Amino acid sequence: MVISARNSSEPVLEFDKLLCAVPRVDCYDLLPAITVVRHGKISKYDYGKKSENVAHYGQTKPPEYNMSNIPRNLPLFLRYGGQDALSGVKDVENLLDDLKFHDIDKLHVQFIKDYAHADFIIGITAKDIIYNQIIAFFRNYGAYSPLVLTGPLIRERYKQ
Repeated sequence: MVISARNSSEPVLEFDKLLCAVPRVDCYDLLPAITVVRHGKISKYDYGKKSENVAHYGQTKPPEYNMSNIPRNLPLFLRYGGQDALSGVKDVENLLDDLKFHDIDKLHVQFIKDYAHADFIIGITAKDIIYNQIIAFFRNYGAYSPLVLTGPLIRERYKQ
């Protein structure tokens, strides 16, 4: 998930409140898994205190992800919406720019103008617009699926 700190911070704060209010969900376990876009860079979660960042990352600022480390032939499925207050269009465009050298046959991108963040999960048209394409994507790539191959297996399978 990409959450933009450069867009209005209000939707991000509301999302944090909703996330932390869910019964049996420890939002502090989930928040580090959320990628935050800052100043056009994709970096790990910022704990807000230098000492917390040092405790988690060994440095005062969260480390940036190097998107060029993603194997160019790894199948990627990326969908984003024009009404998404958490993942801004500009931020996704920055991500796509980082992926400009990715194998075009393995990068599946779809912009859905009227979709907001939750529409991808609970939208009335999600089955037809999203779910069927996700199923086709995994059928097409089978064992090459990023959900099937993890860690060292990905590196072994996608050696260049």
